[in-house]
Amino acid sequence: MAEIVQVLDVPGAPYGVVVGPDDALWFTLVAQGVIGRYGQGKVRTFPLEQSDGQPTVIIAGADDALWFTEFHGGRLGRITTEGSVTSTDMEGPYGACIGSDQALWFTELQAGRVGRRAADGTLTRVDVDGMPSMITSGPDGALWVTVNQGNAIARVDHDLAARIHPLPTAAAGPVGITAGPDDALWFTEIGTGAIGRIDLDGDVTEFSLPDAAARPHAIVAGPDGALWFTEWASGRLGRITTGGEITHLDLPGAEPHGLTVDAAGYLWVAMESGALVQVSL
Repeated sequence: MAEIVQVLDVPGAPYGVVVGPDDALWFTLVAQGVIGRYGQGKVRTFPLEQSDGQPTVIIAGADDALWFTEFHGGRLGRITTEGSVTSTDMEGPYGACIGSDQALWFTELQAGRVGRRAADGTLTRVDVDGMPSMITSGPDGALWVTVNQGNAIARVDHDLAARIHPLPTAAAGPVGITAGPDDALWFTEIGTGAIGRIDLDGDVTEFSLPDAAARPHAIVAGPDGALWFTEWASGRLGRITTGGEITHLDLPGAEPHGLTVDAAGYLWVAMESGALVQVSL
């Protein structure tokens, strides 16, 4: 049974969180324009050049650094484990991941594009209309993307060929997405309060949450073979098995967004009210 281990207060509004190449927790402080690090029992912060850039998603790169998106500032950023920051101009970047080709893939939500950044910095893009949001590498090696306002899941090959899979429920508003333990992709439907599953053929199954207004946001695969997700409106952490059984844990604070699993198997949740919450699974 999931239990809260500790609540770590941080100086701002954490949104995204990930385990870095240095085994520390790295997180974005979206309202402050700051990147944070928690390791060896200490929190360090690294202010960005633009305080209102709204850093959102942060991931561990293939180059021993961290990469993050600044949605409002329009930049794709890179920060080394020592805190050195560089950036590239984008149009409303939001989601990011490392593909099976070891390239950095990202979404430009405002421009309606999915992009690829090669190791040498070369950028290529494909149009995906409808506010592409989160992105993840799938079990088939392709990139899978939630299309929030297009009410769809997109699949993008490494050659940038895109295929769109419409969702069966209107105004589902998909956001978070992750590869599951069952050779499928699992995603959140923030608009209708549901968790979705799409197999590699594009067949979709939807699981309604007990609270239709919970607004599920981010989702990850846990070491227990289940999927874990945040409910932004209800302030809860959810768990769904591959068979569709749903349970919840109430979280301290409000507005949970990103979540990640550390090397010891603990789950960490970014609470925009000002904390990182460690949960044992």
